[in-house]
Amino acid sequence: MNVEYTDAPPTEQQSGGANTMPCPYCGNLLPKGAPKCNCCDWTRQETETAEGKASDAVAVLLSIIPGLGHIYKGHKLAGFLWMVGAVPAGIFVLLAAFASAGFGVGLFFIYLIAVMLHAYAIDDWAVPVKDDEGEQY
Repeated sequence: MNVEYTDAPPTEQQSGGANTMPCPYCGNLLPKGAPKCNCCDWTRQETETAEGKASDAVAVLLSIIPGLGHIYKGHKLAGFLWMVGAVPAGIFVLLAAFASAGFGVGLFFIYLIAVMLHAYAIDDWAVPVKDDEGEQY
């Protein structure tokens, strides 16, 4: 008695040319870039793109003015606090510069580096745009 399973994946690899790709689950030949397989339950997952996410490099560059990088990433309160904190830090640096023959100016660069590192490290709070669902009854 010979039993043949018709829904089993093929044992040898099929080749269909450059315009096709094998299904990752069942090996059925699909057109290149097919969204799903017509023989099994495989569907293509959406790839994550950089759209909708704030760039960390841009946030660091904007942090040359303390707080702008945070605002760019969606942290408005933190950005405002970093901006307000720059005023007392600047006054302290000015006093330290007079007291140390100018060497205290380097303290402001430490403040800027701290702002830039924090803007780089925090997660985005940018809220994705919701599609209009129309009127709800």
